[in-house]
Amino acid sequence: MFRIHTVADIPSNTALLRAKRYGVIETSAGALQSITLRPWPHVLSLRELWPVGDRYHAAGPADRCRLYYNQPRGSSQFLALKYVVTTRGTSYRTFRAALEALDQIAELKGTDAILCDAANRRLSDRFLRRQGYVPHAPMPWRRNYIRRLYEERAAAPA
Repeated sequence: MFRIHTVADIPSNTALLRAKRYGVIETSAGALQSITLRPWPHVLSLRELWPVGDRYHAAGPADRCRLYYNQPRGSSQFLALKYVVTTRGTSYRTFRAALEALDQIAELKGTDAILCDAANRRLSDRFLRRQGYVPHAPMPWRRNYIRRLYEERAAAPA
């Protein structure tokens, strides 16, 4: 019941990816390395517990990105992009590979939207718009964004 599964290929693991609610997507050198499916959600990060600043990078080999996502139990039509951590020297291509893997998982699950709280000020409003995210549920001290996938599906040619 509380097993951690690791997959390296999305198309051959669709049933497992649909069933599991919590995961970590790891990319390196612009390509997917693995998706670790966890029995529990990502709740806190070092940045939330200790003020390390917006320029914080995790230790480890250069050009790595880990993207944590959750599918909340009460809102299974949404995915929450909870946290992204990179090592020094992470390329834009590696970061985009993580977002593309999240998009593939969202499509498998039939997700309506991906939500995120852009806590890092280095993520500009312009950058988030280019990724398809728009401001959502404004709150003081928070920058909540949503990417509505059902609108993208409706706009796609048949």
